[in-house]
Amino acid sequence: MTTREDLERRRLSVSDAACRVLARDGLGALSVRGVAAEAGLPPSTVRYVFPTQAAMREHTITLVFDRTRERIDAIPEGLPDGETARRILLELLPLDDERVVELDVYLALGNAALTDAALRPALDRVVAEMRAWCDQIVALVGVPEDQRADEACRLHALVDGLAVHVTRLAPGESGEWAIDLLDRHLTGLPTA
Repeated sequence: MTTREDLERRRLSVSDAACRVLARDGLGALSVRGVAAEAGLPPSTVRYVFPTQAAMREHTITLVFDRTRERIDAIPEGLPDGETARRILLELLPLDDERVVELDVYLALGNAALTDAALRPALDRVVAEMRAWCDQIVALVGVPEDQRADEACRLHALVDGLAVHVTRLAPGESGEWAIDLLDRHLTGLPTA
């Protein structure tokens, strides 16, 4: 008999394997057999955990943003507002291997959601969460309330663009320029 914890552990194992397959081989390789091989599990286990391809895709994109949310929630309380805003921004950039994989998953499944109606709700939740973080950041740095919506939208676009550029860096190339650009953007935001 499978316990709830066992099932959740398997779901996580399969989702992690799906993330690796997506990041390494692209959306076309995201199959029950491919994910099972990556996870070291029989295909029947993958089908048990995720009965449909759509369920596996949706859980995988949700997992990516759950991890981002966990990192942001772990930012210590009591920091100056500007430092909290900066730390949130840094969690949104793919500055390590884990976050590069997460962005690759987001991009692959985000593109798939444009033609797969089953994925659209998960993508919409992810975009809304990103926007909420941008709203939080501009509020933290003191952008006047009447300018927050526009500044949050600009920040969201900047972060998304920088994230894509950072993942396309040559091996060994530093992403420090992106951090510097974000720092300059933060200090250049209008404040009350």
